[in-house]
Amino acid sequence: MVSLWISVAACGCVSGEGLALDSCSGHVAHDGCRCRDRPDLATWDPALGALSATDCYIVHEIYNGENAQEQFEYELEQALEAQYKYIVIEPTRIGDETARWITVGNCLHKTAVLSGTACLLSPLSLSLEYSRYVALPAGALSVACAALYGISWQFDPCCKYQVEYDTQKLSRLPLHTLTSSTPVVLVRKDDIHRKRLHNTIALAALAYCIKKIYELYAV
Repeated sequence: MVSLWISVAACGCVSGEGLALDSCSGHVAHDGCRCRDRPDLATWDPALGALSATDCYIVHEIYNGENAQEQFEYELEQALEAQYKYIVIEPTRIGDETARWITVGNCLHKTAVLSGTACLLSPLSLSLEYSRYVALPAGALSVACAALYGISWQFDPCCKYQVEYDTQKLSRLPLHTLTSSTPVVLVRKDDIHRKRLHNTIALAALAYCIKKIYELYAV
């Protein structure tokens, strides 16, 4: 497990009676774990290598007043925009909502790719008479999913993150300091190639569908 961490409440966040002082930044702990200003608080594991202090942000589940949920959402927004490598979400509700949102985005991406591929390959595997019954619906589905992803997910900072399940990578994070036993851990990943992939396939499927519809109605 991680060998160098300020021991209490992760990244030097010290909790008291109702108040929590973050020794990394001087902010109360509900501002999250802000270790980017203290490079001396970086984690180091001889077996796994170093984890920079700027790589991890923890949204702590600390309820201070009635607007705690809004505060959690604000912290998560700030962490996403700051482009941390890892974001640990301790509050269960916002963690589950974020994981579901990412899952839906992944589903749209995969559906756009698979249905678009089916549209483009069906003329090669089916007879000309029957291929249009597969190609046109599959192409329309691919275009619809790619368009929906582009409208709702493409510019959302959440789309650049995936839920981390790798136990080896999770062991580098200070999860043992959290009060929640099931935090959601997000890892930042480049989504440029996947967006190019489903957009290219969807556009090719759209072009094929337009061509096929023109041929059907032009005759």
